[in-house]
Amino acid sequence: MAFSVITFTVITTGSNTPQTLPTRVSTPTTLQVVAAPSPGVSRKQKTRRIVVKFGGSSLGDKDRIAKAARLVAKEAAKGTKLVVVVSAIGKMTDQLMGLVNHSSTKSPDKTDLDDVLAMGERTSVRVFATALKAEGLDARYFDPTDSEWPIITDDQFSDANPILELCLQRVREHVVPLLDWGTIPVIAGFVGRSTDGKISTIGRGGSDTTAFIMAKAIGADEVVLVTDADGILTADPKLVPNARKLDKIDVRSLIGLADSGTKFIHRKALRYKDPDIPVRVINRNKDDLEADGTIITGGISSEIEVTFASSTPAMAVTIAGKGISENPDILANVVREIRNHSTLDGLSANFDSVIFYVPQTTSNSLLSMIHDVVAKYGEALAMAVQPDLAFLKVKGVGLEDTPGIIGRISTHLRENGINIYGMLTLASSILVFVSWDDKELALNLMKQIVKGEL
Repeated sequence: MAFSVITFTVITTGSNTPQTLPTRVSTPTTLQVVAAPSPGVSRKQKTRRIVVKFGGSSLGDKDRIAKAARLVAKEAAKGTKLVVVVSAIGKMTDQLMGLVNHSSTKSPDKTDLDDVLAMGERTSVRVFATALKAEGLDARYFDPTDSEWPIITDDQFSDANPILELCLQRVREHVVPLLDWGTIPVIAGFVGRSTDGKISTIGRGGSDTTAFIMAKAIGADEVVLVTDADGILTADPKLVPNARKLDKIDVRSLIGLADSGTKFIHRKALRYKDPDIPVRVINRNKDDLEADGTIITGGISSEIEVTFASSTPAMAVTIAGKGISENPDILANVVREIRNHSTLDGLSANFDSVIFYVPQTTSNSLLSMIHDVVAKYGEALAMAVQPDLAFLKVKGVGLEDTPGIIGRISTHLRENGINIYGMLTLASSILVFVSWDDKELALNLMKQIVKGEL
């Protein structure tokens, strides 16, 4: 589908600030206005929009800042509309924190601390906007004291949570028009402003959080995270020298790595990733923002949910024996039999027993095969089966920020006479096994618990 092009002459002042229509006249300028495409024009035919975030290491000195600005200029020359999110230059945030900690024997008020720590990003946007202008680009930086500032948060200072709908609304009102005009907005990452006007900081992963919110609001085709790594690696190269770059990873797998303490993208930031907008992690030494890296796909719900993980009963198969959990052959053979004939819902172990949670089967063939494994090894003494279990799952990326939830689940289920036959904790999820007869009551209680009603 072709675009219609209309050429006409308007009068402008030559101003670089596309906030309002000019009130004074000066030099006539001929513009070409491209009519909006008719419905049905594919996304690929529209102007490409991306959000690019530069981490602190990518802005560590003047040469790195200049290189980052050239990357943006090169992409803008292709016709791409960009929003730039920047972290504090180099280690500035750590340095500011050190200054605050050494300037007083008492812990600073969090609002004062946020006001200080935000100076890293507030400086960075000014420096980077200047670098973009040196490349001949029209750029405008946003500071949290601006009336048009888009990232509004709650008042949990030093770990503030963006109020998503309000952020999206303000981005669409104040940032998108600049994109349409051809200006490159430069946004301070990590920084917010509370509803009563105080400067806040978002905490770990704050600049990524800002980038993901901006991407959702502008309808970006992609988010590009520029870092000092080639992408997301299979392991920490400082610990595993032969770690390799992943070409692609799903958000749910990435959260598992984040929960294990591996520093890639903080799980808090991943709550704000739009499932339809891919994220590409590239090395700052690349010469193009379209360079190869690691693509992060998918998304996750930021709400904590309680669901039935299976619509049919499960059973717990316990194998007992001294030191059984330390015999890899027994575990491997049992798991092999389960995978060949069923699925493994969960596994727990201590020194003298291992419990396998599997879908309940009307056939005894799987149990017989597991028993054959037990009989083969002297360490395994016997097996027992607990049938008719319900398999419930508590999941959500906010789970790790809900202290005491496991204790509340176990307490309230106990107080209502519900026995727990197994409880497993995984990446951002809790698996709970209760009697099939108690499943509805357990589900309702657990939903109340995650909502804070119990």
